[in-house]
Amino acid sequence: MDIVQTIAQELAVQTKQVAAAIQLLDEGATVPFIARYRKEVTGGLDDTQLRNLEERLIYLRDLNERRDVILKSIAEQEKLTPELEQQILAADNKARLEDLYLPYKPKRRTKAQIAKEAGLEPLAVSLLENPDLNPNQEAEKYLNAEHNINDVAAALDGAKQILMEKFAEDAELNGKLREYVWQNAQITSQVHTGKEQEGAKFKDYFAFSELLKKIPSHRALALFRGQREEILRVSLSFDAPEHEAECLRQIAERFGVHNKQRAADNWLQEVVSWTWKIKLWLKLEVELMVQLRQQAELEAIKVFSINLKDLLMASPAGSKVTMGLDPGFRTGVKVAVVDATGKLVAYTAIFPHEPRNDWDKSIHQLAKLCQEHKVQLISIGNGTASRETDKLAIELIQKHPELKLTKIVVSEAGASVYSASELAAKEFPELDVSYRGAVSIARRLQDPLAELVKIEPKAIGVGQYQHDVNQVQLARTLDNIVEDCVNAVGVDVNTASAALLSHVSGLNSSIAENIVMYRNQHGAFSDRQTLKAVPRFGEKTFEQAAGFLRIVNGTQALDASAVHPEAYPVVEKILKKLESEITTLIGNGEVLRKLSPKEFTDEKFGLPTVTDILKELEKPGRDPRPEFKTAVFQEDVHELSDLKVGMVLEGVVTNVTEFGAFVDIGVHQDGLVHKSALADRYVKDPREVVHVGKIVKVRVLEVDLPRKRISLTMRSEEAANKAKAPQPENKPITKKAMNNFKVPPSVSSGFGDALMDALKKR
Repeated sequence: MDIVQTIAQELAVQTKQVAAAIQLLDEGATVPFIARYRKEVTGGLDDTQLRNLEERLIYLRDLNERRDVILKSIAEQEKLTPELEQQILAADNKARLEDLYLPYKPKRRTKAQIAKEAGLEPLAVSLLENPDLNPNQEAEKYLNAEHNINDVAAALDGAKQILMEKFAEDAELNGKLREYVWQNAQITSQVHTGKEQEGAKFKDYFAFSELLKKIPSHRALALFRGQREEILRVSLSFDAPEHEAECLRQIAERFGVHNKQRAADNWLQEVVSWTWKIKLWLKLEVELMVQLRQQAELEAIKVFSINLKDLLMASPAGSKVTMGLDPGFRTGVKVAVVDATGKLVAYTAIFPHEPRNDWDKSIHQLAKLCQEHKVQLISIGNGTASRETDKLAIELIQKHPELKLTKIVVSEAGASVYSASELAAKEFPELDVSYRGAVSIARRLQDPLAELVKIEPKAIGVGQYQHDVNQVQLARTLDNIVEDCVNAVGVDVNTASAALLSHVSGLNSSIAENIVMYRNQHGAFSDRQTLKAVPRFGEKTFEQAAGFLRIVNGTQALDASAVHPEAYPVVEKILKKLESEITTLIGNGEVLRKLSPKEFTDEKFGLPTVTDILKELEKPGRDPRPEFKTAVFQEDVHELSDLKVGMVLEGVVTNVTEFGAFVDIGVHQDGLVHKSALADRYVKDPREVVHVGKIVKVRVLEVDLPRKRISLTMRSEEAANKAKAPQPENKPITKKAMNNFKVPPSVSSGFGDALMDALKKR
């Protein structure tokens, strides 16, 4: 297989673009680096195309390795024909490859192999090729006491086993039947007897059936989870007998088995039936269940990736002194104050809620801390006691307007994971675990990306069945998302944590630690070139990382931008042309927009790079994340019991799935907006309308207190009412109306007669 050509066709790009990208990847270049700084080489492939290319490259190289193993195995058996070799070389997926290998795959002695050893293969072949032969008479010729073939029945059973294996191992037949079953089978589930109460959460699947090819990933994964927890019995079936009949027909057609009332026809029909029931159906059921799981996992990983990217790229509040509040009742509210750079400057605990109810004292403590450290923002975790703590913050702001505070409720997902992590222990060795969560809550308001990279992605809580999918593939995909986000924003090398630096293109955790250690020993980096003094920060690392590392207020103004040091000569050419200084040129959009990028291109730096440089000079180090905004929760709504049908509330999207979006409206339980209720128009994919972090207006449709479920809608009342409006009844046509009905002259007589006949039938 030509991997380059295959990927080029799939991505609808030129082969030279793919070949160039593969060469760069093989040389150790990262996707962010290639997408940003090697546009001329790849013809402008973007990061999404490059990630898809990278995934397919891994798959196709694995496929080729498996192909080589299979070819070698068959060749060693001296069974590799030119035709078979060509088929194996042309196989474009693993299923097809394994189908071709099946007859030659080493396996334990089967009934068919034992029958062949007993000399029954000629009997099987003769009955298949000449159905006019009488099976019983032919079988008598093959009795063999030495191999326990003592009667006609034993001989015919052995011949049957040989043909069944032959039929079941046919690659073409397997491929066609697999596709037919995929298109027509139903996946069904039943609850195990006596498991109804234990598996109540799977109630929707106690007697469930859906077309295999149409079941969405979240339902498929729910079925597999129910099966794994031994609540559900999941299987495949056909909903009509004609589907099984079609499968039998395909087997018979493939091997020329036809019922023409010949002597061996009934026996051969039985072989076909047994092949389907004993060999093929069970095998295909297992394979298609695996295929369904893999597809569902891929979709779940895709959903998780999109949500994670939205969360990481959420708008930062910026460099402001922030107080983090980690709410709690009995254990109190943990308080942490961090300065504008995220450094912890104070921490304590307050007990405003039950059982101690030190409300006024808590407000006094918070006011004192805010005044002492000039706090600007209050970040409140959205867990237990969140709304009560939010109310405390509101009263603090009302009583102390001079402090000019702003409070925001943030997701605390993963904060506890960070608190107990080795990274947190290293960062705050003397700080109790309970206070580390408050620090994380404060910092994630200042810069969500910088803080959330410290937490294992799947612990952040924006996934869908993340613990049920392939963990290796999930980790690789999510790591790629984190890498893309970190490099899209850029990193201040003089303030970034080792955790954040480790995701920069070309860096790893070891080099990131070395950067922090060097910074602590020698002070802030004055320019990018100084990075080469860091241990293990070689030329290749510098090439990959330098453009994404920012040095603000350094000796070289360009070091604060995304312009790569290798392209500084281009900027010098521009400055020479304008007879200007860099400090004068940076940010001067009026001058920069008048320049022609073509004028500054050369053999090394083409039009894409020069265009990017001019844009960067206009807005150096620009942050691609959106402007900071917050949702305002309704003050008199704190619990599920406070919700009333019809209420219109503001909330923030916390998770987006295939079937809709979950929205935090401030009652400790996210509500679901089903995708049918996301807009007045039809929505195929919820991500067309919403993303994690988006602030939305929702209306309460239903509140299920026992199951703690909230149904919400984003549709307008007008559209909702229109959908509920009664449709006109399809009343039968009266005899009087029939007599008065006239076919228009413009309608042909044939059509008119047909129309009249149809009306009479009604």
